[in-house]
Amino acid sequence: MNTPSAAPSSPAPAAPATASVPTAGVPAAGGPRRRGSLGPLGLVLAGGISVQFGGALAVTLMPRVGALGVVTLRLLLAAIVLLAVCRPKVRGHSRADWGTVVVFGVTMAAMNGLFYQAVARIPLGPAVTLEVLGPLALSVLASRRAVNLIWAGLAVCGVFLLGGGGFSSLDPTGVAFALGAGAMWAAYIIFSARTGRRFPQADGLALAMAVAAVAFLPLGIVESGSKLVVPATVALGAAVAVLSSVLPYTLELLALRRLPASTFAILMSLEPAVAATAGFLVLNQALSATEALAIALVIAASMGAVRTQVGRGKAKGLEGELGTGG
Repeated sequence: MNTPSAAPSSPAPAAPATASVPTAGVPAAGGPRRRGSLGPLGLVLAGGISVQFGGALAVTLMPRVGALGVVTLRLLLAAIVLLAVCRPKVRGHSRADWGTVVVFGVTMAAMNGLFYQAVARIPLGPAVTLEVLGPLALSVLASRRAVNLIWAGLAVCGVFLLGGGGFSSLDPTGVAFALGAGAMWAAYIIFSARTGRRFPQADGLALAMAVAAVAFLPLGIVESGSKLVVPATVALGAAVAVLSSVLPYTLELLALRRLPASTFAILMSLEPAVAATAGFLVLNQALSATEALAIALVIAASMGAVRTQVGRGKAKGLEGELGTGG
């Protein structure tokens, strides 16, 4: 991936954790409706497109610096960009706030490290397909409505169909890394939501990215050494960082302010479809009829989840929904 949570352009202003958050599509009390703004579904879709095309670009960078080197460049350069843009305040936060940021950062580092170890051993499509099982499992565990189990089940069918109905022919180590990345992706969703509620705008994300970069830097230095500072490699790493971390993680953090973790997790099932598209456009990987059917199933599940959430949001309001994300 992923992975991941996380922004289109520069981080858009968002309400602090203490402020009320309006339901998607419903203007805040006393404020005008903002037309043309990107809704939570659009944020998730834009983030997914960005991260998968960034992942395809990262595959081309691996021969230069290895999997750990790619992750190091991605996290380090993304942290520099986010810290420069957001200029997060480091004072005035509670111990619980800092604990959330540290866990979020470590989770991001683990998610990225495991995923790139997976794609170094198995193709991008199957890796993303296996990884998305983590968010799907979260959607089943976190959901309070039986209908969401139906959407999750439909998405699971699509995910396995996209994987060719099984993964027995893949490298077992690569499969294990992808499944581990999926578990970290589920944790990322939870802690991205918590961080978004504790910190204004994208301050928490910037701080967490710095934690992730510092945690992973020694691994990248051991594997790649001076290769990390080659100008052409740094330029490609910067592109991967923006596409795979800065834009998607900020977008997902903003989306999680308006979607519960369970619905967001089901939307993550779109990632294999986006990965297949990125593989076709960047890596010249054609889609088969079976893969196209799998994509249709996954999209149907995601759209069903969104429609369910919209109806529930109108009835109860999103502030109550956000409590399900922990």
